[in-house]
Amino acid sequence: MLILLQLNNKPKDISLNSLWTLNRVSESPNIHITTTELESLPAPIAKILISRGLTTVDDIENFFKPVLENLHSPFLMDGMEQALERIENAVRKGERIRIYGDYDVDGTVTTAMLTRYLRRIGAQVDYYIPKRFTEFYGLSIETVEECFNDGISLLITVDTGVTAVEAIQYARDLDIDVIVCDHHEPSDELPNAFALLNPIKGTCKYPFKHLCACGVTFKLVQALCEQRGEPEVAFEYLDLVAIATTADMVLLIGENRTLVHYGLLQMNAKPLPGLKGLMECTNIKAGTIASSTIVYNLAPLINAAGRMGDAERAVELMLTEDPLQAFRLAQDLESKNYQRRVIDDKTFTEAQIIAEDLIVRENRRSLVLHHPDWHVGVINIVASRLVEKYHLPTIMLTSIDNIAKGSARSIKNFDVHAALKQCQKYLRQFGGHKYAAGLSLEESNVKALRDEFDRIARTMLSEEMLVPEVVIDAELDFSELSTDFLKLLRQFAPFGYGNNKPCFLTQNVVPSGRASIVGKNHLRMRIRQGNSVFDAIGFNLGDKLDLCNAGESLSVVYTIEEILHHQRVSLQLYIKDIALTSEQPLRTKLVMDEMATALATAVADVPEELPNGHKIGNGNTKSAVPTLLVE
Repeated sequence: MLILLQLNNKPKDISLNSLWTLNRVSESPNIHITTTELESLPAPIAKILISRGLTTVDDIENFFKPVLENLHSPFLMDGMEQALERIENAVRKGERIRIYGDYDVDGTVTTAMLTRYLRRIGAQVDYYIPKRFTEFYGLSIETVEECFNDGISLLITVDTGVTAVEAIQYARDLDIDVIVCDHHEPSDELPNAFALLNPIKGTCKYPFKHLCACGVTFKLVQALCEQRGEPEVAFEYLDLVAIATTADMVLLIGENRTLVHYGLLQMNAKPLPGLKGLMECTNIKAGTIASSTIVYNLAPLINAAGRMGDAERAVELMLTEDPLQAFRLAQDLESKNYQRRVIDDKTFTEAQIIAEDLIVRENRRSLVLHHPDWHVGVINIVASRLVEKYHLPTIMLTSIDNIAKGSARSIKNFDVHAALKQCQKYLRQFGGHKYAAGLSLEESNVKALRDEFDRIARTMLSEEMLVPEVVIDAELDFSELSTDFLKLLRQFAPFGYGNNKPCFLTQNVVPSGRASIVGKNHLRMRIRQGNSVFDAIGFNLGDKLDLCNAGESLSVVYTIEEILHHQRVSLQLYIKDIALTSEQPLRTKLVMDEMATALATAVADVPEELPNGHKIGNGNTKSAVPTLLVE
């Protein structure tokens, strides 16, 4: 719930009390999960597998050991045959092809990937990324006219195009064929493109619906490679697919998990010159890149190109084969990212003042904030930070030539794209996903949008939805943190949206010594349970200091991090929330009860072993994995 404090001319703390939700796999508190009578998976590990829907032997094998052979055929994607035929025809005839991308990581990296491949097969191809500061999102009539004037006969849009009905019809009128590779929500009317590749369009039967634009475009490259009799060539581009997939926050499950797994292996073994330049600028050593490295270290630099200047610099970085040029481009992006952080912090401070005025004085269920001087390159980041702070659907807007332009971000179970669709009478343009969208409108319509968006939020948001939720995968005693446990936990990676790092609850712990504040309001302490003591840090949890030093038993919710320091690996707990054990805001959610029942009765073929030698079954019988034993 919101705790509102009196507002003055600077931001005040508006605290949010989180609710802890513990996923249980059964109504019985005395459930044990084991693989055999002789050798078992740790119960918390098995519970996490079940809670993530991994209920069969094949599910668990594919999760722990993803294989490229299990990727779906690209020819299952609607429009693929038409796209291949048109591209091959353009290559054969030497037609001029242009790739039109977007200015974020997914758009720029996808542009680079497709450009690299088409040049490899001899295509006459160039690319164009719109300017964030002077052009609105998506393909425009003006851009199509430029293509016509430049003699382009085939235009391929990546990470955009699915809603560009008018511009694509204009292209067709000019005899420019358009192939769309997009993953955003289609509008009611699909564009009249030569081919439209998008797994979520209604007529597409492609089995996996959560690809980013780079994933969709990779399927195009994969199909071209297979048709040319060199299927293995497509996998050379998985490093770029991994960057875009991780940075774009699509679900890191199924096919995405496989693509990122092998992409990370490639990045660590033989990074492209551009990636190596980024690694050198951020002091990242080869062999240490994980999905979190992409999100927190590499992606911000790539994004900085479009946020603070020309996004085509990011494409250049991914295309160059010259290590020196790559390093110089990476340095430039690092400098731009520093500028971005300064502007980001300033804008966030200003936005908080407006946000808290709306919350306190008008009791808003959503935030629609507008300032004509805010930097267009940071407003989507600030929108995400406001959602994290206030747990309300948020739209951040700035102005370009008297047109308000911005980004929307949302909270769990509030479909911001659907909400904007209900507000479209006030909008010039919008598009995106359930939890993130872009939009533009006349400045004069901002107030009307604010009121209508809030009306929709009041209708759709229950009181419970306004409370931040910390989802806990399993309870854990510190004594269970063994070497085998950590080896298995490590294999849940790569982590990302839809496959978060497992979150644990440990009750009845006490500080070992006194907790303290470090940095900008971060809580640092050592915590003990029995004979086990671990270092812990809670980012932005400095307000919990007095609670931690009160001398009472605590409950902590945390993830487990392995920290490499001076060639030694140590464990550190990243605290997500902390409370007195006697007052912990805990509820249980039996969301996995049906899965547990199905698992207990399922019959499956038994492979020889799980990772790290954890056997399944005795080899003479067929059983589900894990087996549930309820006392």
